[in-house]
Amino acid sequence: MEHYCAYQERCHAEVQQKLKEYAISTAEKDEIIVSLLQNNYLNEERFALLFAVSKFHQKKWGKVRIKNELKARQISDFLIQKALKEINPEEYEVTFEQLAAFQWEQIRETNALKKKKKFCDYLLRKGWENDRVFEKAHEFEKNAPEL
Repeated sequence: MEHYCAYQERCHAEVQQKLKEYAISTAEKDEIIVSLLQNNYLNEERFALLFAVSKFHQKKWGKVRIKNELKARQISDFLIQKALKEINPEEYEVTFEQLAAFQWEQIRETNALKKKKKFCDYLLRKGWENDRVFEKAHEFEKNAPEL
């Protein structure tokens, strides 16, 4: 299990799921988790911070998606908030603007309503805030030349 945790950052839920694969008692599983915690192989705070920053940089996820994914991994609200604060606000704005502009240009749809829907769906799936997405879609739609 040390190798499993050393290979990549893990949360408690992932380790517990992995331990279910082995035919060992609950006491042994608890002992393994305690050992991983004591030897710093398992650290929820470190996992949450790394997860949030890396998903933002690598996959261009918004804070909504990151928050939901961390909740699915049973990370506490306190750690989720702490992890989201690690994302640089200026970088967050720039990334959103670039992603939105790129996506708007990529959509080859002649119907303005369908284009707006595809644009919003994409950014909402990526976890960007509703108001921000709809405001940007409206801005692009308003500035778009007539088709």
